Amino acid sequence: MHLYRDVLKPQLFRFDPEDIHHLTIRGLELAGRVPLLPAAVRTAALPTQPELRQTLWGREFASPLGLAAGLDKNAEAVMAFGAMGFGFIEVGTVTPLAQSGNERPRLFRLPEDTALINRMGFNNAGTEAMRRHLAGPRLCPVWVNIGKNKVTPNEDAASDYRRCVAELYPVADAFVVNVSSPNTPGLRALQAASDLEALVREVMDEAERQRVRTALRLPPVLVKLAPDLHPADFEASVDAVLAAGANGLIISNTTLSREGLRSEHRAEAGGLSGLPLRERSTELVRLGYQQARGRVPIVGVGGIFTAQDAFEKILAGASLVEVYSGLIYGGPTLPAEISRGLAELLRREGFRSVTEAVGAHSI
Repeated sequence: MHLYRDVLKPQLFRFDPEDIHHLTIRGLELAGRVPLLPAAVRTAALPTQPELRQTLWGREFASPLGLAAGLDKNAEAVMAFGAMGFGFIEVGTVTPLAQSGNERPRLFRLPEDTALINRMGFNNAGTEAMRRHLAGPRLCPVWVNIGKNKVTPNEDAASDYRRCVAELYPVADAFVVNVSSPNTPGLRALQAASDLEALVREVMDEAERQRVRTALRLPPVLVKLAPDLHPADFEASVDAVLAAGANGLIISNTTLSREGLRSEHRAEAGGLSGLPLRERSTELVRLGYQQARGRVPIVGVGGIFTAQDAFEKILAGASLVEVYSGLIYGGPTLPAEISRGLAELLRREGFRSVTEAVGAHSI
């Protein structure tokens, strides 16, 4: 019997998902403050197999498995998530000013489809609060996913992204430019190739400006794309990201598609994540990898619930992978389970490292 999946999850799923989310983050925040506990738990949770280790952007990752943005929006529980054995954590999306997001209810479980729908709307406490939360210790790299405030028009969006970089530069191990959430009106329009290239250049320029000002190490800048782009638009967006000099791609965000869903909540507005996104996101990772031709690392996200799911994205071209819905359905032991299973799969298939497996099925 699995304690979380068989005992705790059925009870938690009886209550409002956002209430449970806030309660969980608060509990994890408190657990992360217990002296020595997070580091001890991480030592037990994180596999030590050398196959899982790789160096990207001059930084070492103990595991290719990370936590996707959206779960810890304000970076309140980075110590506890690090203790679960993640190789890295992505927090946010954060905007310069605090904002409440969309009206509730705005988060829905779809258990029949092993999925979630959210229309949160970048609810967060703003960059000032996040900087305070990230001022303390961490157990693994923490990436900051940045966006624009809802009231900021698209023509002024770059100023919001630049402000996020300027205010969080000293505490971010990487920045992720989010132009692909479906829950901020007009945001996805920024994925248009010309707009996207200009925006990413602004972010890169601000990062370089802060590097000079602070003399701190330059963090990589990645761009997160949506899975709903027309193939020609997806190709153009990838080209724009590369032309702007970004350091990586995250493929993909949530989808607006509802194909094949069975849950009573299937018609709710918002972005769909979870198992229904698995095949689509893996295919997009493959296309992005083939187009980028190894120029930048790709982070694969969407529908990862098992080590096999993670392995398929790595074979398609992902150097790193992220989970969100999988953690909701699989519980806090999932990161360790996936990492151990991934190490076994690498050995079984004759790969000496994650790096060796990246894109092996996309050549």
